[in-house]
Amino acid sequence: MAATPNLSELPQLLLPWYQQNHRELPWRTDRQPYHIWLSEIKLQQTRVEAVKGYYTRFLATLPDIPALAGCDDELLHKLWEGLGYYSRVRNLKKAAQVIMERYDSVFPTNHAQVLALPGIGAYTAGAICSIAFNQPTPAVDGNVLRVVSRLTDDPSPIDLPDTKRRVNRLLSGIYPAEAGDFTQALMELGATVCGPNRAPDCGNCPCKGLCVGFQRGTAENLPVKSPKRERRQEDRTVFILSCDGRFALEKRPDKGLLAGLWQFPNVPGKLDTRAALDAVTAMGLHPRELLREVEKTHIFTHIQWNMKGIYLEVAEAGGSFLWFTEEEINSQAALPTAFRQFWEK
Repeated sequence: MAATPNLSELPQLLLPWYQQNHRELPWRTDRQPYHIWLSEIKLQQTRVEAVKGYYTRFLATLPDIPALAGCDDELLHKLWEGLGYYSRVRNLKKAAQVIMERYDSVFPTNHAQVLALPGIGAYTAGAICSIAFNQPTPAVDGNVLRVVSRLTDDPSPIDLPDTKRRVNRLLSGIYPAEAGDFTQALMELGATVCGPNRAPDCGNCPCKGLCVGFQRGTAENLPVKSPKRERRQEDRTVFILSCDGRFALEKRPDKGLLAGLWQFPNVPGKLDTRAALDAVTAMGLHPRELLREVEKTHIFTHIQWNMKGIYLEVAEAGGSFLWFTEEEINSQAALPTAFRQFWEK
């Protein structure tokens, strides 16, 4: 049963702890909304350590909203290559264009206007408005839900919308004047001391005195999540076709999974060697030498691709494909991770 400790004490416990213990991260050097926005979008589904380099390179190339709004899609995808969930970067550009058109290139400060931008949900809007503009707008993500579920000994599944709304209301009532620091302190606590996939470090937690989960000994069993649905399994054969130092690529459809990105030619199913050679011939190409075959797996949120890679030299660079040199692929063509794993040496 969830308890209701006096969470009004939370800011006075967390703020001093955050000032002394927070990690130095490149997006924490200032409070510019463009920087906060970029970092929060990149950090969705992605580890902090992985984001650092991407954030720095992205900002060096696209330093402001006008640069992002006018960026060529190929360059945009290349800057995002390897981060996955490419709809995030497409929505970044769409939102930048909206800001250019409606707000004269100035990031809006109104929470409702921020929330209405493409690709920005309740969490991201809360993070931007609190961190950049010091507004009392909670940013409730998995880390914050974990912290609050342990503080209140709440077994409600944290992936349910009702749970998120309840936590949002709870936090909204205790925000201090230092709204941005409080938001980041909650995030930091949930990413470190009260972190995921490990036992909470209650001995070093500044909030253990009011944590009901710690007092009852239930913290390690929280949070609770709804049962995951089983991923759909799909088999694919991927062709890494080469001819005179060039490699065949094609664009994926403009809608659907990995929309508009480059890929190696591929077909459904795991083909044996003979069937694979026949498939390449049907593409209008003439197999010359089979170089090797490898097995790879890639997991999306609800789908798992079980992939067989066929490395094959062909007689001429034909078919319906575009043929890229190694340098062109490395510098220009954004390959999503599912296919890039066949390219990496």
